[in-house]
Amino acid sequence: MSTTNLEVGIVGLPNVGKSTLFNAITKAGAEAANYPFCTIEPNVGVVDVPDPRLQVLSDMFKSKRIMPAPMRFVDIAGLVKGASKGEGLGNKFLSHIRETDAIVQVVRCFEDSNITHVEGKIDPIRDIEIINTELCLADLESIEHRQERIGKLLKAGDKKAAKEKVVVDKIAEGLGDAVPARRQGLTDEELELIQDLFLLTLKPILYVANVAESEAANSDANPFVQKIVEYAKDEGSEVIAVSAKIEEEISELPENDAKEFMEMAGLKESGLDRLIKASFKLLGLMTFLTAGEIESRAWTIRVNTKAPQAAGKIHTDFEKGFIRAEIVSYDDLVKCGSKVAAREKGLVRLEGKDYIMQDGDVVEFRFNV
Repeated sequence: MSTTNLEVGIVGLPNVGKSTLFNAITKAGAEAANYPFCTIEPNVGVVDVPDPRLQVLSDMFKSKRIMPAPMRFVDIAGLVKGASKGEGLGNKFLSHIRETDAIVQVVRCFEDSNITHVEGKIDPIRDIEIINTELCLADLESIEHRQERIGKLLKAGDKKAAKEKVVVDKIAEGLGDAVPARRQGLTDEELELIQDLFLLTLKPILYVANVAESEAANSDANPFVQKIVEYAKDEGSEVIAVSAKIEEEISELPENDAKEFMEMAGLKESGLDRLIKASFKLLGLMTFLTAGEIESRAWTIRVNTKAPQAAGKIHTDFEKGFIRAEIVSYDDLVKCGSKVAAREKGLVRLEGKDYIMQDGDVVEFRFNV
């Protein structure tokens, strides 16, 4: 899995609106057509994480450019029953999803006789469970290989293997009943024992309910969406409702026209902005900020990252020679109007190696190489 360029895989059954949504996210023109498997090789798009703080910093520091944090989305081929046994694009789908860090599952929540559904009728929970079942079967195969290995280690008297066997057998039983690993209530200790298995059904997931254009601003009344919300609660996952068709239309408009279009559609924020932010949260990410005459920039780090590792995101030399981080919170900086004023009020701090970065920290690193 990638570490610097974290990837979110967009999955779903054929004809649920995945590629339409991907087109809107990336404006990349990935082919979207009304027939199964039009997406064979995964399309990859890099998008900017919306962050209005950057414009404020740019104005304050007279920056020459703005650099938002990037996020990668991968549009993965539509899945059908039997994928784990090679049906459709089966194994190809599974290998592509294995390389992503989190999953966005697009689920169709609208009726349209002009767009065929691969299963014949609209049923979002059935659609979710088809994909879950295929991922469970793929994970079960990985688990069975591990069980064989554990058996050999037990014969050799390996004590850790006995512990591992209990956990692996428990997960295998759940997977056999089509219960994804993330829904099995595994403890931190159990998760640690099987972390090197990189199970597909342990990946964090976000459900995107694709609704009709007429429901884009008011999806609460859609019974299909409510079913997904109830389902997601049981595993602590989030659901956002978007109209992929409307998002694609918005993405093709100039910025001012897009705002006007959203107002007319009753949308306060584009579904894409919500999707990007939700995906960012799903991956356990946050941003710190740097600002100066050259650029105002957002840098992506994992939550709970310490200052030296954050410095290393800018340049490895910054981490190796880390001395101190000069930090002011974005909110304090904006209230004061300038870094000089924030310093005068004692709001600019010097932090050391053990400091845990906070979202919105505006930082200048001191280092010595």
